Amino acid sequence: MADAQIRLYYKNVTSEIIGSEHGITPGQLKALAEKTSPLIRLVNVERKAGKTPYRDLPYGKQTPKQVKDLAAELKDNCENLVVLGIGGSALGNIALQTALNPYMHNLDSTQRPGPRLFVFDNIDPGQLASFLDWVSDKLDKTIFNVISKSGQTAETASQFLIVRQLLLDKLGTDGLKNQVVATTDAKQGTLRRIADDVGLRCLEVPEGVGGRFSVLSAVGLFSAAMCGVDINLLLCGAADMDNKVSDEDFYQNPAAINAAVNYHFYNHGKKIAVMMPYSYAIKDLADWYRQLWAESLGKAQDIAGNEVHIGPTPVKALGTTDQHSQVQLYREGPNDKLFTFLQVNDFQTNLTIGPAPDCAPELRFLAGVDLSILLNSEKKATEYALLQSKRPCLTVLFDAVNAYTVGQFIYLYEVTTSLAGALFGIDPYDQPAVELGKESTFALMGKSGYEALARQIEPLSELDQDFLV
Repeated sequence: MADAQIRLYYKNVTSEIIGSEHGITPGQLKALAEKTSPLIRLVNVERKAGKTPYRDLPYGKQTPKQVKDLAAELKDNCENLVVLGIGGSALGNIALQTALNPYMHNLDSTQRPGPRLFVFDNIDPGQLASFLDWVSDKLDKTIFNVISKSGQTAETASQFLIVRQLLLDKLGTDGLKNQVVATTDAKQGTLRRIADDVGLRCLEVPEGVGGRFSVLSAVGLFSAAMCGVDINLLLCGAADMDNKVSDEDFYQNPAAINAAVNYHFYNHGKKIAVMMPYSYAIKDLADWYRQLWAESLGKAQDIAGNEVHIGPTPVKALGTTDQHSQVQLYREGPNDKLFTFLQVNDFQTNLTIGPAPDCAPELRFLAGVDLSILLNSEKKATEYALLQSKRPCLTVLFDAVNAYTVGQFIYLYEVTTSLAGALFGIDPYDQPAVELGKESTFALMGKSGYEALARQIEPLSELDQDFLV
């Protein structure tokens, strides 16, 4: 598995392929290299100074051991693992599960190397009620992993309070203690206080690692280990990529090239970044990327305090599904997008298309062909069509999808994000715009201390009947 790699292919963003009006010319690429190279060094220095602790996660020993020991303790008596979290506490878990376990994981026990996995990253009452009705007589075989650094995230806290009461009603205090794992701050916060009071098993959210950068910590590793993912290989893949993205030679550094290409096209009228995997297994990596890119790079101010309102808009698509729903726009709509395809060379399993019936000879070109060949032909055909319309295209090539290459991909895009932030001159690690929405929710829910904000919100949240049709 360690022999499998991912690689970034960038020829199809150049003027050689799509012309100088929309492609990067040799001169522009040289200028991008000159601008980015010092930033590679800067980001490396920041890492050595401890300013980007997410970069040390692939090398940690204590957390993976703690995660594996806890998984070994719980796994034999666990049929269902339920993750309660949102954003960075959920998207990485989902992406790892989709990528590294079979599609029928939850339904077919013969394909399942661990418990069923359910990740609740929303608070839709219909969804959660349906699940709790199903699981209520299986609680003694169900582990709930509640993930929140502070414990005050309204969505996760509300889920936990519902589950907490259900466990207390059905299994008592011991049931609550035995069936919940809290992933939270090591020393402080509401969830830490609750965990210590009850005596819950705990894992730590690492200090200084934002949620969207946390998938390679206990936040993502616990559900992966419980469900049979080799977390050692995942971390080894990330460490392998760390060597590549630390290289101060721009032309040998995939994160630097990736960041520079995205930066260039944002500044040349292509402010939308579409990620389009041609593999179901890696489709949720695009969802994970969306949060990473949007929350990190969408900023009103640069690091000098200037108002910039900057940030590429990430969009996810899925090949071949979205060839039939979005490519018409992508080819003939505004030329304002950079496309990144994810392509898998070896699917490690295959199906051969059956013979065409005699009455349909026009289908004979498909007969006897592996389905993976058709899928990758569709990718190449879509890319060709976009290039004919002068649309720039990157491709991340996976030799295969396994824990090693997924670890590489995650780390590649995390460091790409750091370098893109440096190019844009913004802080990619904060998310100040998220706070007002959280505080407004507190106000609307009647939380003490937010009364004045509630009064400001009230006239804007009431429906004006004159505008209701």
